[in-house]
Amino acid sequence: MVKMKLGKWVFIILAIVVLFEFLCHKSCASFVPVDNYLIACGSSQNVTFQGRTFVPDTEQSSLSLKSVNSDVASSNSSAPSPIYQSARIFSATASYKFEIEQKGRHWVRLYFYPPPNPSVNLTSASFTVVTEKFVLLNNFTFKTSKRSYVFKEYAINVTSDTLTLTFIPSNNSVAFVNAIEVVSIPDAIFPDQALALDPSAPFSGLSELGLETVYRLNVGGPLITAQNDTLGRTWEDDEKYLHVNSSAVRVSVNPSSIRYTASITAETAPNWVYATAEAMGNANVADVNFNITWVFPVEPNFRYFVRVHLCDIASLTMNNLVFNLYINDDIAIGSVDLSSLTNSLNTPYYKDFVSNTSVDSDTLTVSVGPDTMADITNATMSGLEVMKISNEARSMDGLSSVESLLPDKPSKTNKVGIIIGCVVGAVAAVALIGVCYCYLVARKSKTTHQGHPWLPLPLYGNSQTMTKMSTTSQKSGTASCISLASSNLGRFFMFQEILDATNKFDESLLLGVGGFGRVYKGTLEDGTKVAVKRGNPRSEQGLAEFRTEIEMLSKLRHRHLVSLIGYCDERSEMILVYEYMANGPLRSHLYGTDLPPLSWKQRLEICIGAARGLHYLHTGAAQSIIHRDVKTTNILLDENFVAKVADFGLSKTGPALDQTHVSTAVKGSFGYLDPEYFRRQQLTEKSDVYSFGVVLMEVLCTRPALNPVLPREQVNIAEWAMTWQKKGMLDQIMDSNLVGKVNPASLKKFGETAEKCLAEHGVDRPSMGDVLWNLEYALQLEETSSALMEPEDNSTNHIPGIQLTPLEPFDNSVTMIDGGNSGTDDDGEDVATSAVFSQLVNPRGR
Repeated sequence: MVKMKLGKWVFIILAIVVLFEFLCHKSCASFVPVDNYLIACGSSQNVTFQGRTFVPDTEQSSLSLKSVNSDVASSNSSAPSPIYQSARIFSATASYKFEIEQKGRHWVRLYFYPPPNPSVNLTSASFTVVTEKFVLLNNFTFKTSKRSYVFKEYAINVTSDTLTLTFIPSNNSVAFVNAIEVVSIPDAIFPDQALALDPSAPFSGLSELGLETVYRLNVGGPLITAQNDTLGRTWEDDEKYLHVNSSAVRVSVNPSSIRYTASITAETAPNWVYATAEAMGNANVADVNFNITWVFPVEPNFRYFVRVHLCDIASLTMNNLVFNLYINDDIAIGSVDLSSLTNSLNTPYYKDFVSNTSVDSDTLTVSVGPDTMADITNATMSGLEVMKISNEARSMDGLSSVESLLPDKPSKTNKVGIIIGCVVGAVAAVALIGVCYCYLVARKSKTTHQGHPWLPLPLYGNSQTMTKMSTTSQKSGTASCISLASSNLGRFFMFQEILDATNKFDESLLLGVGGFGRVYKGTLEDGTKVAVKRGNPRSEQGLAEFRTEIEMLSKLRHRHLVSLIGYCDERSEMILVYEYMANGPLRSHLYGTDLPPLSWKQRLEICIGAARGLHYLHTGAAQSIIHRDVKTTNILLDENFVAKVADFGLSKTGPALDQTHVSTAVKGSFGYLDPEYFRRQQLTEKSDVYSFGVVLMEVLCTRPALNPVLPREQVNIAEWAMTWQKKGMLDQIMDSNLVGKVNPASLKKFGETAEKCLAEHGVDRPSMGDVLWNLEYALQLEETSSALMEPEDNSTNHIPGIQLTPLEPFDNSVTMIDGGNSGTDDDGEDVATSAVFSQLVNPRGR
């Protein structure tokens, strides 16, 4: 009897265990989307890809294909994977219409690969893809793609019962697509709020915006495919995005040890993401308080949604890991103690941010580094997602709106639009009358010029030229002029003068676009060519740099620095006017254009001119000035190819006499950044020297400072060129246009100079004065070689005709500058040279 009762209890316990496991399994099971369209376009049969089955677009009952004329293409051999083996081709506007059962965020994933087709070359096809609300792709073509196939992923909030994807071929072209996914996303994955940076403030309204996945990284871990992610996402390895590989070391734990919470589940990120991480490695630096940094090329003029995944898998005990998280130059989270946030180890945590700092930058950086106040030298990261946010035109590719791309709307919509337009027009007319009246009243009562609080500023420059312009303007009666004899102010331009000079800001005169606004070429009344820099009041970052540039230029005057003509601050405008620089930035003469190549002598003279400008910055003022953004787009050339250093928007006053450095957030352009400054946030004049060393290598090799499409060892020009320089084989990577045309001794001296500039530690780098001396030495070697009748002597110390004091070039106690012209020389009689600023031709610098 006892045995029977015991057996009964055992049975009940087993039943409870089985039921518990069943319930746990159900609760932990993969997310099952309500809407789950996996479409193989143009295929005649099902296609299995990454563990999922895609069905032909003609066999999906809840999908309608509207096409005037479509064709199919297939390739069984050349396609990179089965999903790309077929495609549907449209010769006219066509659309897929999906029935939506569950409103909310949906993945929209598009697959593109141009299979061979006898009737049309799909590689050159150009087309646009839109939904009812968002522009996904605008004039997309494989001509601009560097990959054999393209995968695009978007997160779109669907608020109606249908979602329509419309494909619009460009003029005389076709559109095509290989596969489409439209899949529901759990509501909790994308919240409506995040933390905006620069300035730091809550950001609401994400649910109304479209998102495009740009990067999704499994930091410190392997590739995770859609087959191993409950939401079908792909997580790539982070290694190629690390700024310094030696700064990070990989750590991992058993994925089963990850402790998910009620708010963070496998849908947030797979356990493989949280079970791997990068922590601080041995970077072989004296200061162990460096940052681990990931660098991402991004498209300027967009905001980016950044999600950082963190999990403390490196600590053995709690409260043993405290670090800081940075996004670009902004501290996103300070003093992060993961174990305090999660109350345990191996527990996931994530944080969402909106970065506003890519307005005029083509890179986005994310860094983690130790909190020096906590005295714990370690930091970690597990995963990272970067998504582009749709702009004001509700586009994730360009500035065109859906309405402009799809002008034909239902009649009801048109009627509503007409009514609204009439009402708005009437209100605008009344407002215009009021504004005109107020303007007339204000003009009558205005007796003195009222400007912005940071203007006017004392502006030094070509006083003869500016006095001439002021006199001309006085005669014409169109400007409020200030005599430079009695004051140090630049010319004040009336806004009407600016309009006349630029033909009312004619787009055909546009020279470039930056974070501050737009730059136009103009012609003054007396025929002087100018560049007009028009500030955009909505761009806080651009205006900050705008002010800095004015403040710096008001103190500086040198033949090899850009100078300012005048300004306009009328009608709430903030405009700077510079003389037009005829030959533009140095970079345009090195690569990327059809301009004739520079000779070796020209390149040396340009480098010498830029070095003189930088040397003046470092030594010529009462307190040194550090440029902080030395690069080939910030070295401009006048009509005689005289080099001038430009763009002082990021410049900083150097350290005082009793200091060794300036502590400041890292700013500048990746590829040119001093690695010591990047790790320690300690800025010195030697940071400019490092950047100038990169410029020297760029001048010699005629390639970008960073080129991600090259093999890994060649991506960074500084690292790549140094490997050849140390082997004494710099001639193997120099510009092919220079082969056989450069004196070996001159090239050797040039290479040694660049090598010293690119030293890992600032203390080992020469001053700009020493750099200038060596470049002039290299130029004299080049000039002398053409006059020598005997073979070149590589010792260079006994070449006839060279009258140089034999001193150690990098002895910091000696600085020889062009016949005694030290940094205090202002080149007074020679200052009337062309000047403009850096962001004219290539505004994507920072």
